[in-house]
Amino acid sequence: TIGSNIGLGLGDNGSHQAGSTENYDTLIRQAARHANADRFIERLPHRYDEPVGERGASLSTGQRQLLSFARVLAAQPEILILDEATASVDTETETWIQDAVARLMAERTSVVIAHRLSTIRSADKILVLHRGQVREQGRHDELLAQRGIYARLHGLQYADDGEIT
Repeated sequence: TIGSNIGLGLGDNGSHQAGSTENYDTLIRQAARHANADRFIERLPHRYDEPVGERGASLSTGQRQLLSFARVLAAQPEILILDEATASVDTETETWIQDAVARLMAERTSVVIAHRLSTIRSADKILVLHRGQVREQGRHDELLAQRGIYARLHGLQYADDGEIT
């Protein structure tokens, strides 16, 4: 089910760690809410008791990603590694994912691998890799000011939007 899938983040002793079934359910729902997964879960016929299906077959790509973020939030890892967290999703889901990613990254070391610069815009430090080597590093505004690889990528990604910074 959706709820038990999120509960995987609590580990084998998830309900034991929570202290009671009621606390376990609360932790599951909090994780879903913080990951923005509750937005789609609450629309499902059986909500948290909805069957997921093999490999999440009944869910969209974005829903699977939001569910994964809820599972990670339940686990509360010290280090977080995200690889293309917003790949293959629509604009609305990307916004929900970026909001969830911001919550996931709070108070923990995070490594984010991204081609969509909007995903890393607020990072404390951005490393630009080119042909396997670090070519640039800094914050978003610093990298734009350097007018190097990052600035060119930014220009290409936002050329249609008319966005400058």
